[in-house]
This record gives sequence, C-alpha cells and structure tokens, in this order.
Amino acid sequence: MSRKIIIDTDPGQDDAVAILLALASPELEVLGLSVVAGNVPLAHTERNARAICELAGRADLPVHAGCDAPLSRPLVTAEHVHGKTGLDGVTLPEPVMPLAPGHAVDFLIETLRREPAGTVTLVPIGPLTNIATAFQRAPDIVARVQDIVLMGGAYFEVGNITPAAEFNIYVDPEAARIVLASGAPMTMMPLDVTHKALTSRSWVEGMRAMGRIGQAVASWTDFFERYDREKYGSEGAPLHDPCTIAWLIEPGLFAGRHINVEIETKGEYTLGMTVADWWRVSGRPANTNFIRDIDAKGFFDLLTRRLGDLDRRLS
Repeated sequence: MSRKIIIDTDPGQDDAVAILLALASPELEVLGLSVVAGNVPLAHTERNARAICELAGRADLPVHAGCDAPLSRPLVTAEHVHGKTGLDGVTLPEPVMPLAPGHAVDFLIETLRREPAGTVTLVPIGPLTNIATAFQRAPDIVARVQDIVLMGGAYFEVGNITPAAEFNIYVDPEAARIVLASGAPMTMMPLDVTHKALTSRSWVEGMRAMGRIGQAVASWTDFFERYDREKYGSEGAPLHDPCTIAWLIEPGLFAGRHINVEIETKGEYTLGMTVADWWRVSGRPANTNFIRDIDAKGFFDLLTRRLGDLDRRLS
C-alpha cells in the first residue's frame, strides 16, 4: 500500500521538485497540499502550488491556503533566492484549478481525524506555522500522525539566513519549537545533508533533454543555482526539499541518528538556531531522527528515474 502524505509547502523551486517527485512516486499517495507563507508571501505560494499541480497533470489535487504570517513575528521572505514570484525560471501558465475550500489548518485537522490513526505522514518543507497551529488548535491529532519528515535546521553547516539559523526554522522559530516538542515521530533533513545533494551541470542538462517536467526542473535549477554559486562558491545548488520525499521512498540513501533537537527562540544572535545534541551530551531525550549523510548519486538517480517516468506519463 502507498504511504499517505500531506505536503506542507511554500513553493519555491526546490519545493516544486519535491512535489513533482512525490506525485511521480507510486509509493506515495499525496492527500493534498497545505500552503504557507515563507519563501514568498502566501498569494504567490498558493498560486505556485496550483501551477505545479497542473504541470504534473494533477489539477484534481486539493491545494489549501494556510497561514500568511508566522505565529508571532513579521514574515521574512527569500525573494533574493527564489525570485519575485518564488518560482522564477520557466514561466508556468496561470493556474486554472481553484484553491480547495477551507483553511489549510482545518484541512490538516480534518484529514488527521478522518484517516485511521498512524496512517498519515506530514511533510513540511517550509516554515512550520500551519503544522504548529493545527497542533495547538487540535492537540488530539498529534497522536494520530504517523511521522513528520521536515526540511529545516542545521548543526555542523550552521545557518543560511543568519550565521546561526536555517531559513525555514528562522521564519517561525516558535512554530518549530511547538512541532519539535509535540512528541510526534520526527525526521529532520537539515542543511547538513541537503548541502551534500548538489546539482551538477550534467544532471541539469539531462533534465533539459527530457519533456516539459525535466525542462521546468532545469530552468528552475538554472535560476537558483546562481545564488548558491555566489554565496558558497559551489559548482551546483542544493536540492533541499526533495530530500524529504526521497527519504520516504528510499530511506537507505540516508544516514543519521536519533538525538534531541531544540529551537532557540530568544537569542540575540542565535534566534532560530537548531540546537542539535549530536554528541548526546545534554541528557535530554531524543525527539528527532537527525539526518546528516546522503548517497548523492543514488538520490539524483532516483530523481532522474521518477521525473522521467512522470514526463513519459504526461507525453
């Protein structure tokens, strides 16, 4: 049986690749997308989510708009990385499919209450505002979650938006703290692993030689690679968010350990820092499967196969 998932997202070029990978994979049943403000404001992220679904031939998939700001802070966005639309690169048609009725938080609550307990995995690949709000509003759903597989945080790689903090956690550290403290089973894909999943020119050109799915991925990669080349001096760009989906499909591509992770919400210089007890010195109980290593070749082989399958299905 396929694994039921809800993707909580703020698309984002790498979010788009993650969504396409999930929709291309028979191991996963995507119940819907819950959309949050993050990389760009909500008006752009919900539009981008619908455009991605239509690109993948899934205009039937419910896309719910969610929180337009963090729990208690002004929204910080990342147009400097993702462009003004959040999905700069290839120009996708204006989506025709409407937003699904109802707020994303209500969708999360209702779905987790409706589906059998322990059968729905949440995949947050943006700020954790929607998930935290759902957990606060309906504490009973926490025990019904099968797993949370999130992209966020860093330890050895430190920050990408501040010296200490990764973007998704920094945007809403209070929400991240609520989710990490919820007791739900958790796997975290931090910068420590995603920065080992770097695109290469040969892989991007291989995508470009495929159909419209591959061509869109190549165009998005061309756009956001420029930021990482300038910032890190790397040859390619990290595909952060698809690591969550790849872990659900082929967990053997990854390695990490169960440790305690806390979120700094008050530090003058360390707001949003992921305090990961990798060496288990704090004595605090483990609450997260913190991933640190990836078989990058296997990861990109998986992406190539699945995106190619999706292209062929749509041709």
